[in-house]
Amino acid sequence: MVARLTDSPVYAHLWSTPELTALLGEEARWQAWLDILVALARVQARVGIVPPEAAEQIAVGARVEQLDWDAVAGWTRATSHSTLGLIRGLQAVLPESAREHVYVGATVQDVTDTWFGTVMRDVGAIVRRDLRAIEDRVLELAETHRATPIAGRTHGQPGAPVTFGLKAASWADELRRHVHRLDEGRPRWAVGQLAGAVGALAFHDDAGVDPLAVRAAFCAELGLGDPGISWTTSRDRVAEFGGVLAMIGGTLARIGGEVYELARPEIGELAEPTTPTAVGSITMPHKRNPEASEHLDTLARLARSSAGVLLEGVVAAHERDGRAWKAEWAALPEVCLLVGTAVSLARTLLDGLEVHADAMAANLARHGDRLGSERVLAALSPRLGKHAAQDLLQSVLAGGGDLAGELSARGVATSDEVRGWLERPADRVAVAMVDAVVARGRAAGP
Repeated sequence: MVARLTDSPVYAHLWSTPELTALLGEEARWQAWLDILVALARVQARVGIVPPEAAEQIAVGARVEQLDWDAVAGWTRATSHSTLGLIRGLQAVLPESAREHVYVGATVQDVTDTWFGTVMRDVGAIVRRDLRAIEDRVLELAETHRATPIAGRTHGQPGAPVTFGLKAASWADELRRHVHRLDEGRPRWAVGQLAGAVGALAFHDDAGVDPLAVRAAFCAELGLGDPGISWTTSRDRVAEFGGVLAMIGGTLARIGGEVYELARPEIGELAEPTTPTAVGSITMPHKRNPEASEHLDTLARLARSSAGVLLEGVVAAHERDGRAWKAEWAALPEVCLLVGTAVSLARTLLDGLEVHADAMAANLARHGDRLGSERVLAALSPRLGKHAAQDLLQSVLAGGGDLAGELSARGVATSDEVRGWLERPADRVAVAMVDAVVARGRAAGP
């Protein structure tokens, strides 16, 4: 049995995706660490630190399926060292001539931070891909419903009319900013680490090679950028990446929250996609629960929690600090799984989202002229003064009477004037903003 939901054969689909598990699962992580050792050996072979034949033997042996993982676990526990068990496990499957050339001049953090660089690169690419698909879908919703009237709501209450397209366009604009953040941050995050014991690459320097050239070649071997300086206790990269993912999760939770609220039967303006086999409640069969919308909020809450742990890591001491760095081992994969799952779930939700324009119109009509109070206030302000007009309308509307009739009776406007103000199209500026966001999004490209 497993203790974590992400590993549960029953519930794992709620907390990960097959694609993310292939990147972040136990076997995937160990293979990534082995691949980093292979890259190090190959680069060191080019400059004469290890024999070329040893580097190739390490490459042949560094496969997870070839190692004795019970032995690796035993050595890890016995030595109290986080990677010595892996090193011994790899040495055990290598010819004797290659064993001394494994993990030369490197530290645990060189391996794990370099893995972080590949994780941030690869998970960032997955999240970006799904975000772009979500953005395209939301732009489509914005364009289709650019002029579809809906009650704007503030503090949970009906306000003035807007359009559903404006709501969708605000989502799209926010998603586009996240795409920019991922693009702009990628060169910072997708870097390797080859620092040595305290960041000065002393082993490689004493080996008579150019340590900085070796580091650059090592990073390039793995498709990563050169960091320019050792970053053993400079954890802003990891914290920034986690923060961007947490913000993405927050945006998706905002979208999900809107669907959650507007899917309530007494509102009925949106609905999640469903399937014939989906069960809303095993005690109340009539229910159609907004499971996906709800789960987006759950994922986002947990992502913010993990991102907070990564932010704590920025406060690290001296040239190595296991307190900050080891916490990242748990928190970085977690935020990646949570937000990677969220973008996948949001794609499914939005691809099948049901938009009920008839319910939007009916809800507007149900509230009558009251939702046009902002326009009446704007028209009366030049006559009475803004605050005097506000006080008057507050008094009239509190009584629940006919707005045009009441204002006419008080001699501040004719009924025809009031009806004209109320009938003036309320969507002109909203539509203009929708069109601007759609045009900007379409022009942005892939």
